[in-house]
Amino acid sequence: MQAPPTGSTTRRPPQQSGPERRVPQPYLLPPSVGSAWWVWGLAGAFFIVYATLSVRIHQRILSNSYDLGIFEQVVRSYADGHLPVSELKAPGFPVLGDHFSPVLALVAPFYWVWRTPVTLLVVQAALVTAGMLPLTFWARRALGSGPAAVIATCYGLSWGVASAIGFDFHEVAFAVPLLALSLAALGDGRLRAAAYWALPLLLVKEDLGLTVAAIGLVIARRGSRRLGLGTAAAGAAGSLLAVLVVLPAFNPSGDFAYWSYLGGPGGGSGGGSGDGASAGTVLAGLLYKGTVGLVTPEAKATTLVLVLAPTLFLALRSSLVWVAVPTLVWRFVSTNSVHWGTAYHYSLVLMPIVFAAFVEALAARRAQEGSVRRYLLGAAAVCLLLVPQFPFWQLVQPATWRTDPRLAVAHRLMDRIPDGATVQASTLLVPQLTNRTTVALFGWEPSRPDPQWILVDTWTPWNKRWPLTTEIEQNRLNWHRAHGYRDVADEDGYVLLTRTG
Repeated sequence: MQAPPTGSTTRRPPQQSGPERRVPQPYLLPPSVGSAWWVWGLAGAFFIVYATLSVRIHQRILSNSYDLGIFEQVVRSYADGHLPVSELKAPGFPVLGDHFSPVLALVAPFYWVWRTPVTLLVVQAALVTAGMLPLTFWARRALGSGPAAVIATCYGLSWGVASAIGFDFHEVAFAVPLLALSLAALGDGRLRAAAYWALPLLLVKEDLGLTVAAIGLVIARRGSRRLGLGTAAAGAAGSLLAVLVVLPAFNPSGDFAYWSYLGGPGGGSGGGSGDGASAGTVLAGLLYKGTVGLVTPEAKATTLVLVLAPTLFLALRSSLVWVAVPTLVWRFVSTNSVHWGTAYHYSLVLMPIVFAAFVEALAARRAQEGSVRRYLLGAAAVCLLLVPQFPFWQLVQPATWRTDPRLAVAHRLMDRIPDGATVQASTLLVPQLTNRTTVALFGWEPSRPDPQWILVDTWTPWNKRWPLTTEIEQNRLNWHRAHGYRDVADEDGYVLLTRTG
């Protein structure tokens, strides 16, 4: 090969001083996505883990009315060709007045084929697994196959994913692949693709418009000011439109049902919000919490540490981590203490964000091979240490694979309830009936009165008995017996009543 003649010029690739300087590329997906079969094999293994855990929980009658029952009623509505309603929220309650998640209509075609709550659980497993793919392919291009495999495994076993998979189905599962695709595009310098993948988040949940806005600001910071500010404006406008217009229009109360969580006098998670909160009241509450209560009490600080710990806090070295801020802020300013901790699904959308930031921060250190190796080993150690504290550990527990003889009794009694009947049932029995009956929660105030059937598990452990105590449950059963219901069966703690006349 001859050297260029003296005085000639050669085109050199642009220099990059760090993760912020990227060359925008025109393609929506990066090249050679299918070139590493081990990535697909690893993703397939995690899909099996996710689907097995969530389906096994449902088979053991441990899934819940809130939220698997609600979401099946939503998907069943779409599958039946009408706007979504949930009998569990209130009789005929329009769910688009509770949360703005029209993306759930995409599950309906799968529900036509397999009319069961298991369909939702399998779809969720596929969505969460799909989030692994763009992150892993990006990590492979930036760091090599070995580091990419470690990062993929840490993401797959992460506690935020485990908590979500171990607790029913939630619409935010749709956000996982969209976030992963958008952030991987950002890491590759494909700013337009990052914006395109972020915008559908507006159809997943009303708060995710603020996440879209954060992605837009990162895009603007990385060189495409017009595209970034336009994306940020679209995200903010989408959230405002959903919260101030769409949700109040569908909600029977005419207001957004969750203002109370932000410091206003709204009605929380019920069917309506009661009195609306003024913008001034909510803003004052947010300012106070932003300065005093954002990391107190201790549960908030613990969650924040655990979000960053799987990356050994190296995620803080990438500006991608700012995309997590809107989710963390709304959770920590909320007055609902459930939002502060590590349980349930609330940290699921944070996992692709922090691992994307981890990939980018490691890529900035790729010249320091020893440093990258130490961070990867540390991240793997943290993830493995956390596994026993979260639901994936159930897969190695013998109790998970034993079948309680009571379950056969429960299914036999449920089989006595005809298709299409109106039912009230205990929270753990509700998702077993949502595919073929109109079912509501026994003893829950908005439930439709005078159902044709009542099925209650009176032996439910105290921590699974929500919303009733044992005493209140018995009092309500006796009240129904005195007001037109008779006992059909009382076996192994399961009580089945039917309405007379």
